[in-house]
Amino acid sequence: MFFWWDPTLILLIPAFLFSLWAQMKVQSAFNKYSNVQSTLGMTGAELAKRLLESAGIYDVRVEMVSGWLSDHYDPRNKVLRLSRATYASKSVAALGVAAHEVGHAIQHKERYAPLIIRDMAVPLAMTGSNLAWLIFILGLFMSAPFLLKAGIVLFSFVVFFTLVTLPVEFDASARAVKQLRLFLVQSELEGVKKVLSAAAMTYVAAAAVAILQLLRMLLIAGAFGDRE
Repeated sequence: MFFWWDPTLILLIPAFLFSLWAQMKVQSAFNKYSNVQSTLGMTGAELAKRLLESAGIYDVRVEMVSGWLSDHYDPRNKVLRLSRATYASKSVAALGVAAHEVGHAIQHKERYAPLIIRDMAVPLAMTGSNLAWLIFILGLFMSAPFLLKAGIVLFSFVVFFTLVTLPVEFDASARAVKQLRLFLVQSELEGVKKVLSAAAMTYVAAAAVAILQLLRMLLIAGAFGDRE
């Protein structure tokens, strides 16, 4: 029996269902509030620039990037990149996403500890994501326990990254809501909260999947050790 068909796959089902639900929820919330125009009359790009200046940040550029919900802050190049649906839109959803990304820029300026730790963990997480399962599978075929352990250690970096991402994302959303209280009416602010809360669930789902994947690796390695 190949390891990818073993009973430990059952562990992943709840996490994958949760992940699917989170993706559907964020898509539904974003689509809904993308059709609700804010009374503020500013686009996501305009609001982002306004919030950056209000926070005393003048060296961060705001650019448009392709893709759906591809919005992100690039701390290395100090660029806040907004997707077309956010950059040029005046919707409640666009303003919420733009403010969230500004929250990351403010975290960077203030050297928010979880953000610094997450950025430091990126190389290890990328290495773990690319090589962990390859090394682990190789360890199974070669009956090499040290390769199994190496794969588990590498994948633990991925788990760590998903966990440290949670406070970073939740804090950025909290900063966004706090800032937007000065610009939006209460009904619009509630819409922003729903969009950002739905987006946050995708990070929780990613962490859940990673944790259960690591648990599955540990169980498979344990079963392999019992056969030795």
